[in-house]
Amino acid sequence: MNDLMVIAGRAFHSRLIVGTGKYRSFGEMRRAHEASGAEIITVAVRRVNLTDRSKESLLDYIDRDKYFLLPNTAGCYNAEEAIRTARLGREVGLSNWVKLEVIGDQQTLFPDTAELLKATEQLVREGFVVLPYTNDDLVVARRLIDTGAAAVMPLGAPIGSGMGIQNHASLRILRERVTEVPLIVDAGVGTASDATVAMELGADGVLMNTAIAEAQDAVLMAEAMRHAVEAGRQAFLAGRIPKKLYASASSPLAGVVR
Repeated sequence: MNDLMVIAGRAFHSRLIVGTGKYRSFGEMRRAHEASGAEIITVAVRRVNLTDRSKESLLDYIDRDKYFLLPNTAGCYNAEEAIRTARLGREVGLSNWVKLEVIGDQQTLFPDTAELLKATEQLVREGFVVLPYTNDDLVVARRLIDTGAAAVMPLGAPIGSGMGIQNHASLRILRERVTEVPLIVDAGVGTASDATVAMELGADGVLMNTAIAEAQDAVLMAEAMRHAVEAGRQAFLAGRIPKKLYASASSPLAGVVR
């Protein structure tokens, strides 16, 4: 209970962050959120009906007294678009926090790091708490931190690919060199074991959407992800045994009756 994830001075018990896209219904989304145990839910500003409140909105299915909303700038391809979208989210009362996405390639959805840095700098200047989605580049991560990012959120594999964590070495390096802010793996998780691996590598948290929303049973997968993140965190804190080439007997031979 004392092992909290702290972002910009705000503490969270759950290290799992979940999204709101791709669910078969808003009801299924709400049940999955409950099963996940997540406290932070990310919402694409461009997917929210911000003008006609008489129409059904995904916000109607999120208890804002229970969950912390994290607006995101999904679908933005340059700094100007992302900054404008973040401002809109704040103006309509979503949050002054933002999961900052600035996409550089439409097919892979890899980030445009130059535009990402530009947008981060401007939004931090305007008082936003910025959590940027980035690649697994240590140099870019360090620059984001220097610019004022409240977290660094590297991908584990392309968004929505479900490939699992493909960049173990890069994430290990980031874990060793990123200590000032939380390191949250964002994108690539396909199943529970992927989330566990991310946490065992030392990530402070994992953000996911597709792996839960497009599972055959989204609610059950959300529950599995909850346990996976918790197990991975515990394993990381416990410290795994070193890998060895040869066997090592569990029962020592010293003192054996012959």
